Parts: sequence; structure tokens; C-alpha cells
Amino acid sequence: MDRFDAMKAFVRVVEAGSFTKAALTLHMSRTTVTQLVQQLEARLRLKLLNRTTRKVNVTEDGAVYYERIVRLLAELEDVETSLPGASAAPHGVLRVDVPSPFATMILVPALPLFHAKYPDIQFDLGASDRKVDLIGENVDCVLRGGAIADLSLAARHVGDLQLGVYAAPAYLARAGTPRHPAELQDDGHRIVKYRWSGSGDGFPYTMRKDGERLKMQGRHILTIDDGNAYLAAGLAGLGVLWLPAYMAQAHATSGALVPLFEDWRTEPMPMHIAYPPNRHVSKKLRVFMDWVAELMAQHAPVTSR
Repeated sequence: MDRFDAMKAFVRVVEAGSFTKAALTLHMSRTTVTQLVQQLEARLRLKLLNRTTRKVNVTEDGAVYYERIVRLLAELEDVETSLPGASAAPHGVLRVDVPSPFATMILVPALPLFHAKYPDIQFDLGASDRKVDLIGENVDCVLRGGAIADLSLAARHVGDLQLGVYAAPAYLARAGTPRHPAELQDDGHRIVKYRWSGSGDGFPYTMRKDGERLKMQGRHILTIDDGNAYLAAGLAGLGVLWLPAYMAQAHATSGALVPLFEDWRTEPMPMHIAYPPNRHVSKKLRVFMDWVAELMAQHAPVTSR
């Protein structure tokens, strides 16, 4: 038995809650993961996991062992990278999930420069707006807009998105051009509603001008949980959109979208990178978070007006 492989397998089973899920994230067979954990239990002469046909629960001894092993594996990684003869460059696989528009328009086009600086980091990238189970899916971090709903996660604020209000010419020809945000509450207007992280609630679009403050809701005929599809719905004339500047700029320049209420200011949307609090913040994760903060400052700065 390779003791460290067995420790890693045990940690993943605890975090995933399943031998099958742990095997998938470790790229091992379920049989191999099961044997590693059984060999670890035999060596320790302790029962670490309670297994049923439906789920796996950690025992009291297993919970104590898990907490110590997580720290031990993290310290081992630090030792290996801090030795004088070891490579100081961050390396390994980094599993991240970011919103699909951010991936398409900002992150992926910038990856060649990142890899030129950190050639030994390999990305396993999810481009989605879905709610990710970081522990169960063995994801290192997610980039998300708005407040972090799961308070059990650690989070780093990496920037803010300046939002604007836009509509397609076809929509405005049909519904008329609103002159005041309050008009979007009228029966004649529609918004495209964005559903955040699997919930039914949208980001609270709060608009301000000269001391007046409005919290926008609006009527909708379509709710979408993907940023690229949300943009496509607006371009198709299905309703009014709230978009960050990086998503709207090219379409506003071409005339495919028309900016509305330009003398009003929409409160910026905070962007956070969230990660499991019991995971070691590795060097590769630290440089990734720093890089995303740089991308936000470069491509999505908040402008004052």
C-alpha cells in the first residue's frame, strides 16, 4: 500500500461522500479506491468509514483522522515546493469553474499569457453559472457574481462589474424606448430575468440618480441561468438586460444593443472567488486568484460617473 495514495483516497471519499464519486475525481477505479481505504483501516486498526448501500459516513475516529490528514497533505505540498532544490514554480491541476461569458470573453483569451508565466499549471475549467458542489466535485474554486450564498465557503473579493441597461432595437421598436427606469414596471415592458446559482432570485439591480434610488424588478416572460443565453435573449429582442460593460461593449458599438438610462448608475456587482475553507490554499490557487483580480481590473474596471 502506498500510504499517501491511501490517505488521499480516504480524504476524497470523505469529501465526496461516495466511493464512486471519489474514484471519478481521482481518476481511479472504484475498486482501487475501496482497497486503498480498506488497507488504510487495516494498518491503523480503526474503522474510519461506515458504509451502507446508499451512503458513506465518517466515524468519530475517521473525522479526527481526516482533519489531521488534510493538514498533513497540505504541509507536505508546502515542504516539497519550499526545498532549495525543488522547483518554486506552482504546478499541478487546478480545477475551477467560472461564468461562461467571463470564460469566453476574458479568461480563455488571456490564458496564453498565463501559461507563458506558469507553464506547469494545468486547468480543468468549467464554464458555467450553475451551483457547484466544490467538495463533492473536487473543485478548487469558483468565480461568482453577487454575494456568496454558501457561508461555509471561504471567499476572496477580486473586483466588481459595472452594469448597464440595454435593449435590442427590435424590442424598443415594439415596446417603445423608456426614459425612466420606473417605466420598466409597466405592463408594456419586459425584462429578461437571470436566475442565479439555481435559485429563483435575481441580482438586486439598484439604480441611483440625484438622490433617487430604485430597486428594479420588472415583468418577464423568460428566466435564464446562463450568461451567454441571457445575452442572446436580449439580442433577440425578448426584453431589457442588465449587462457588465465587457459583455455589452461590442454589441453597443455595432448597434445590436442600445444603452438605456445612461444618466443613471447601477450599483456594481461584486465578484468573488470562493473555495473550501478546509482546503490548503496552494501556490497555484493563489497565483490564479491574483491573476483573476488583474483581469478584472484590466477588462472590467468600475467607472465613476
